Amino acid sequence: MNLTRREFVQWAGGAAAVPVLGAIGRAAEQQGEDMLIIDTHQHLWDLEKYQPPWLESAPEILNHKYGTAEYLDATSGHNVKCVYMEVDVAAEDKVAEAEHVVSLCKNSEAPTIAAVIGGRPDSHGFKRYINGLMPSPYIKGVRQVLHNDDIPPQTCLKEEFVDGVQFLGEQGLSFDLCMRPGELRDGLKLTELCPDTRFIVDHCGNADPKAFGRLRDGAEEAWHDADEWKRDMQSLADRPNVICKISGIVARAPEDWTADDLAPIVNHCLDTFGPKRVVFGGDWPVCLLGAPLKNWIGALSEIIAERPEAEQRLLWSENAIREYSLEGT
Repeated sequence: MNLTRREFVQWAGGAAAVPVLGAIGRAAEQQGEDMLIIDTHQHLWDLEKYQPPWLESAPEILNHKYGTAEYLDATSGHNVKCVYMEVDVAAEDKVAEAEHVVSLCKNSEAPTIAAVIGGRPDSHGFKRYINGLMPSPYIKGVRQVLHNDDIPPQTCLKEEFVDGVQFLGEQGLSFDLCMRPGELRDGLKLTELCPDTRFIVDHCGNADPKAFGRLRDGAEEAWHDADEWKRDMQSLADRPNVICKISGIVARAPEDWTADDLAPIVNHCLDTFGPKRVVFGGDWPVCLLGAPLKNWIGALSEIIAERPEAEQRLLWSENAIREYSLEGT
């Protein structure tokens, strides 16, 4: 089943946000204030500045201001620095969004220290747009959400799109792959056509927890086939210019999810990409469709608890520092 962004937010809106309780909440608290977390997927939006068009059909929980103050509250008790992730604003607002987040990165009081901005690689003027923003050292990459209503399959394989993504590699910028699980092979082909561009697979390839384990036989239909997703993620992991972002999956989890329900996805990604090619992403506030950010941090902590501490540090911060050139953080 391939869902558009609009269909996803309507479908996921039935998931109730759960409080920070039980083992997951305790695991989050045990992370402590000292361990550095680099959240490579921080969304922010102020509806008085601009409103992403997709929010019109999003669940009510997302139709609020989510700024730095709210993020600091959501991560209280943790030592977190962030890479801002674009929020799919209207085309005419992309420059304003980029300029706003760059100014935010300059604010020493904010946890946001870098940004992945929005952009359409196949659009007229894309290279000029990138060149106009490139003097900023805070901009690390570009993303275009590819599972929107108006984005057909194989869009990323168009000649103009490939040319734009190749240009990003020439500029030292990455490109985030955020696409339907059933189209990951399109993403794989793009990574082959752009070998000098770094790619980040968002949200574990948009994996759906309901395709795995206890939840497989649930009443709700999963977004994709588990075995096909595993094969496609393995193929992406075989590409040396691709890393995986451990993020997003909690937003798709049903109300009664546990860490064990997310573990098959997380462990497959960690095992296929290896300890040095994975980064953590909070996906706040979209994660609120499934749980508060602290619950997601706690669940992930629980899942990786038996892995070597050095590998845990790589996931939480050290890989992100390297991949996004955040040395000195």
